[in-house]
Amino acid sequence: MADYWKIDKKLMDRICAVARLTLTEKEKDMYAKQLSDVLEAFKQIDGIESKESPAFHSVTVENVWREDVAKKTDWEPLGNSKHKENGYFKGPRIV
Repeated sequence: MADYWKIDKKLMDRICAVARLTLTEKEKDMYAKQLSDVLEAFKQIDGIESKESPAFHSVTVENVWREDVAKKTDWEPLGNSKHKENGYFKGPRIV
C-alpha cells in the first residue's frame, strides 16, 4: 500500500458523510487512529515475501466425481397404475 492510504480529517469527514454518521471531533480522531492502525497492519502483511502458497483451504480440494455410466433398471413407472395406454399415463378426457 502506498502512503496515499493515510487517514486524515478530510477522509474521516467523507466516511462519516457516506455512512451517515454523526461523530464528535474526539470520536473522529479516535476512529482515524484505529483505521490507521488497521491499514498499517495490512501494509505489513503486504510486505511479507513468502515462498509458500496461500492456504485458502485447510484440506486439499480434489475432484471426487465418479464416471457417469448408464445402467439398466428394473423399475416400471407405470406398474402400479391402471390408467395407462401405449406406455403412457392415460388421463381423463377434457372437452
